[in-house]
Parts: sequence; structure tokens; C-alpha cells
Amino acid sequence: MSNTDYYDILGVDRKASPEEIKKAYRKLAVQYHPDKNPGNAEAEATFKKISEAYAVLSDKEKRQQYDTYGSAGFQQRYSQEDIFRNFDFSDIFREFGFGGSGFGAFFSGGPRGSARFHHAPAKGRDRVYELPLTLREIAEGAQKTIGFSIQGQTEQLQVRIPKGLLPGKKIRLSGKGDPSPYGGPPGDLYIQCRLVPHSLFRHEEHDLFMDHSLRLSEAMLGTQIRVPTLDGKELEIRIAPGTQHKTRMRIPGRGLPKMQEPEKKGDLYVQILISLPRELTEEQKDLLKKLKDKGL
Repeated sequence: MSNTDYYDILGVDRKASPEEIKKAYRKLAVQYHPDKNPGNAEAEATFKKISEAYAVLSDKEKRQQYDTYGSAGFQQRYSQEDIFRNFDFSDIFREFGFGGSGFGAFFSGGPRGSARFHHAPAKGRDRVYELPLTLREIAEGAQKTIGFSIQGQTEQLQVRIPKGLLPGKKIRLSGKGDPSPYGGPPGDLYIQCRLVPHSLFRHEEHDLFMDHSLRLSEAMLGTQIRVPTLDGKELEIRIAPGTQHKTRMRIPGRGLPKMQEPEKKGDLYVQILISLPRELTEEQKDLLKKLKDKGL
């Protein structure tokens, strides 16, 4: 359901309160619930759409993600399974007078056009593990051993960290979350990055940034500098005469890889900082006075 407007599906404003969203969903659910429309495949499809919209907009975190990244960006981060995980419609359905018949997040099989709903046992709770990673590990990928406890038992896992696992992104280990208390499948374990600060580089998304200081004479006359890269190499860069303070020089393709397309990388930006001396020798003062007299 990419490029789908959940607010439009429920007929509410983007600033609608949780109560207004629930009221709108209740009205539509009563109209399109399969119990009210037996054998009506179109009504069942509509019911699934409004239920998906409600599952997102009634959840504070999912709604914030949807509002921030839009429909397409949200769908890249959340599968339908993610949207409905740990979301129980049973209480809502009972409130609407449908007994305990649940949506469950999945259709069960059946002849074409006669899909029916079933209430799958609830999955166990998902877990999130924050893994410290350096910028170089994010750039090159890594193999890590993590340890965590489930029901008093310590478990260790070997985890392959893909290139480009920036803060805010996650990888999922299916079935490594908490067991279900209701006989359903276990939840999942999500690994997310906790960035270890670097002494030289900082990042914004996939771009890297660093500072390089120059003497005033170097900035005015031009020079050649060598700057390090994240992989431990050095690049030679020409500084043009008259380079200004805080000029940013872009080096394409020397940033961090994108997790879905690791062959594509961000850029490295070198910010030039012109360093002025706090104290001058008498000879330096005389030279500056002569430059001043020359109009510099």
C-alpha cells in the first residue's frame, strides 16, 4: 500500500486527535466489517485498508514515523507484519458489538473471492538491542557477537552487520524476541546502531565531515594538503589562493554506504578553518604593517 494516505482513508485531518481517529475508524469498521458483509470481497479489502490505517495512526510512534517520512518512506521501514505486530483489535471489536472476532493481521486461505479473517495467536514482544558501532564498522560492515537474556537464560548470537547501518536504522532477527504467552510465535529482535563518536569525523546521514586548519598565509597564497579518509588512507587536495574561512570542499564517494545500496556512498566534506595566531613576533608585526600599507 505504498503512497497511501492513511488520513484520507479514515477521513480525518492530519491534526486529528486520537479520539477523533478512533471515532472515525469505529464508524467505518461497523460499515465494512466482514461480519456485516459476508462474502463481500470488496468490503473485506476496504476493511483491511481502514484497519491498517488505524493500526498506524492510533500508535504514537508509528504515526510520528508516518508523518515524518511520508507514505513511501514509512513503507520502507514497516512491513504489514510490522504494522500489525502486537496490535490487538479484539477489545475494539467487542466494543463495537462483534464479539471476539479478530482481524489478526492476516487472511486465511480459501477459494478465490472468499477469504475469511482469523485471529492468529499474539506474537511475543519484540526486543531492541543497541549495538555500539564505529563509523568504520558502519562503512565496512562487521561481524559481532551479542549477548542477551530471555527468561533468565543467556543467549549469544553471531550477527552480521551490513554496511550502512546508521543510527535510526534496524536489522531484524526473526524469532529472537520474547516468547509469546499465548502460544503464538516469539517476537523478533531488532539490532540498531549506537554510534561510537569519532575523534575526527562526524556524519550527517551518509555524508562525512571533518575540519582542517590552515595558516593565514596558506589560505591566501594557496597550498596542497593531505586529508585522511575513513579507511585509513590519505588524499591530496589543492587549496586555491584566497580560500575563505569555513569553506567546504567536497570529495565525492568518500562518505558512508547506503544500507540498501552499499555500492552507493555519500561524500566527504573538508571544512577549511583559518587559524590566526594569538601572539605575533616583532618581525611578523612589521610584515603585517607593510602589508597594511600596501592595502592588504
